[in-house]
Amino acid sequence: MSFNLGSWTRQAIGCAVFAATLGLPQISAGAPEPASTDAVPALKLKGKLRVAGKEVPPGTHKRLTWTSGMELEGLTAPMPIIVVNGSGPGPVLCLTAAVHGDELNGIEIVRRVMSNLDPQEIKGAVIGVPIVNLQGFYRGSRYLPDRRDLNRHFPGNTRGSAATRLAYSFFNEVITHCSALVDLHTGSLDRSNLAQLRADLRLPQIAKLSQGFGSTVVLHSVGEHGSLRRAATDAGIPAVTFEMGEPMRVQPEHVEHGVKAIETLLYSLGMSSQRRYWGDTESVYYSSKWVRVDHGGILFSEVALGERVSEGELLGIISDPMTEEQHRVYAPMSGRVLGMALNQMVLPGFAAYRLGAEGKDAKFTSASGESRDDEVGAEEDTRSD
Repeated sequence: MSFNLGSWTRQAIGCAVFAATLGLPQISAGAPEPASTDAVPALKLKGKLRVAGKEVPPGTHKRLTWTSGMELEGLTAPMPIIVVNGSGPGPVLCLTAAVHGDELNGIEIVRRVMSNLDPQEIKGAVIGVPIVNLQGFYRGSRYLPDRRDLNRHFPGNTRGSAATRLAYSFFNEVITHCSALVDLHTGSLDRSNLAQLRADLRLPQIAKLSQGFGSTVVLHSVGEHGSLRRAATDAGIPAVTFEMGEPMRVQPEHVEHGVKAIETLLYSLGMSSQRRYWGDTESVYYSSKWVRVDHGGILFSEVALGERVSEGELLGIISDPMTEEQHRVYAPMSGRVLGMALNQMVLPGFAAYRLGAEGKDAKFTSASGESRDDEVGAEEDTRSD
């Protein structure tokens, strides 16, 4: 990925102007600092750490298990939880992956990050949950066995569907002990995402948190109701979604990006003494839009993830295998390809390309500053409703 400092500086100025018009915090360039010195409130420091009903003493590395209590007797599948409780004071950072069971990149990212942590060198604590939706993972499915999307049922309750009860148990047994949350995802339903953070940049703590991931794109998004990120944010826990790659695969380039970004975050939060400085800050996008196709057929893309496109530029061609007709898909405006469908069979209305608009040229933002279609999978497949 090429990066031009001069062009980024102009983009940053444009973003600052646009942020001011929305009442959003302005995102500044530069390396992440190990400690906050501005007016943004610091993350909550850890106290006596108790996760999934078990106490984890300072200076220890523990592997715990959690069950929702809803499994059939004899068919219990304990969820692994890894906790590294440092010897010094600091915040509690939670890393979650595979809330959707077919999203594999985050599983490997959490495993690598947690295996590299030494409790004697960490300040605060890190809680890693590599597979939240264990039932979906075993089945190779995005959803729970009842076909519900777990990421639409947080923070849950004790009297709803199985998904709602599982969400409630996990949220209260694990997430409520966090000072901040990074929820790892990939694209959905044969789509791929450029490595990016989804964050509600109207909130100072979250805006500050999003600056700590090194050379990673940031997309402003309030988040869908019922998502783990939105529920954590509503509970006062600063949270971001970290998207990268596509489902059903482990992609080494995305895993390496994710590990490096989270290690950079640990340093920026003052939790790790191992200095991490990773490139220049990437662009901030205050809105995005999915470009939908108007014809059915087989999609052949002409652009790549991360590519910047101009208004009217060709994004892809849809070929009808029956009639041999071809239909071209053009960019409705200038932007960057943040997400895209893999080459596949598509129907009219299929969301094929997600374009991010940056700075004062952004045209897709609603009055609330919310970026729509935060997770297109929920809109494309309503079986979870």
